[in-house]
Amino acid sequence: MSVVHQLSPGWLLDHLSFINKINYQVHQHHEPCCSKNEPTTSVHLDSLHVDSKSSFGSSAKLIASDSTTKPEQDDRGNCEAFMQKYIFRSELFDINKPHIISAVRKECQSNEKEDIMNGIKKETSISTLRKKRKRCLTFNQGELDAMEYHEKIRGLILDGSRQIIQESLKNGFLHPLSEKPKCSEPIALPLDTCNLSELCEMAKHLPSLNEMELLTLQLMENDMFVTEQDLFLRLVENNSSFTKIITLMGQKYLVPPKSCFLLSDISCMHPLLNCGKTYDVIVIDPPWQNKSVKRSNRYSYLSQLQIKQIPIPKLAAPNCLVITWVTNRQTHLRFVKEELYPSWSVETVAEWHWLKITNSGEFVFPLDSPHKKPYECLILGRFQEKTALPLRNVLPIPDHKLIVSVPCTLHSHKPPLTEVLKDYIKPDGECLELFARNLQPGWTSWGNEVLKFQHVDYFIALEPRS
Repeated sequence: MSVVHQLSPGWLLDHLSFINKINYQVHQHHEPCCSKNEPTTSVHLDSLHVDSKSSFGSSAKLIASDSTTKPEQDDRGNCEAFMQKYIFRSELFDINKPHIISAVRKECQSNEKEDIMNGIKKETSISTLRKKRKRCLTFNQGELDAMEYHEKIRGLILDGSRQIIQESLKNGFLHPLSEKPKCSEPIALPLDTCNLSELCEMAKHLPSLNEMELLTLQLMENDMFVTEQDLFLRLVENNSSFTKIITLMGQKYLVPPKSCFLLSDISCMHPLLNCGKTYDVIVIDPPWQNKSVKRSNRYSYLSQLQIKQIPIPKLAAPNCLVITWVTNRQTHLRFVKEELYPSWSVETVAEWHWLKITNSGEFVFPLDSPHKKPYECLILGRFQEKTALPLRNVLPIPDHKLIVSVPCTLHSHKPPLTEVLKDYIKPDGECLELFARNLQPGWTSWGNEVLKFQHVDYFIALEPRS
């Protein structure tokens, strides 16, 4: 369970626990079964079995098999099979102190050293301070809107989080800072040398697969080398009870059981539309445009017009719950509520917030920081269809709920919503995440970086069990 506590203000989630309770176990073989003489498994179109009965509706399914010649049965019988288990690297959730310490706390922690600056330096400092204060008194409309919005939700976040955090400290899930062990030296994050978004761009120039484009690739082998042409422009599905490893451009990725993904950009979403399936939950984490993104050029972003073109009405089942992650820019919040959702025939029903805390229960940023806030917004809505019947045995969605968790240090690795949403969707509902960067059992995930956080370097291989 990812839900540690559920109180009236909201939930405390354990993101790391959620990941590690996924069955990241892979069937492996010791030598000599996997000897150097045995060629690598490779997925090619001419070696794929077509099954017309697909779980994705009328679309056919590709079952990936070993295209190479297998060893004789006697040799295979000498293989010693074992189960290799992977867990997510816990240090990626080691948030033991706030990213920015509030001014009040800084003053309390300082040694109150006396100011020994000379008169000239003092005058310069006072002059600079006056200039800064003068600039701070002038706010643009966006800043004024942000301050007004913050004042509206500040009390809800402060009071609600206090209850949740106090309960977690009491039960020992969170630890007061004084009780935490000394931090070890920082560990370098693994490098994902396979640029997935660039691969998606490259895939547009591959020869068209025509009728083969719509086939679903069913993962069968334990460790598969997948060519770009095999992978792109089709859904890839792992229907087994164990994790599969795929190798793409020399990089290994873990595909958890009962998961499905499409690696493409927004111009190549047709496999999702043509698979004969609609979804009861759609979670969207758009790459919003902002000044820092435009300056850095590190991340791609979409304009509001491009986001509106996502074909949600074609993907959504009747009464589909649509959830959009929104940054704290008021222009984006207004756009979702006033333009985006109405254009998709989605009615806004609630606004929740994800509050990011440290392992000791402190906000990762000061709540009143003028630059970065410790929370992000989720806008929840219901897809409206005239012929849709009312949902039965599903609770109405409450407004102003908090999702509190220790965030992952990886950029934009959002907390799992599966268990939080279970009371608000029908049982065994179909779930879809758009602009995903990781995979989840029971979900279909789409995006041009959909495998990013499935890279094997983000995991640790435990001692194998025979």
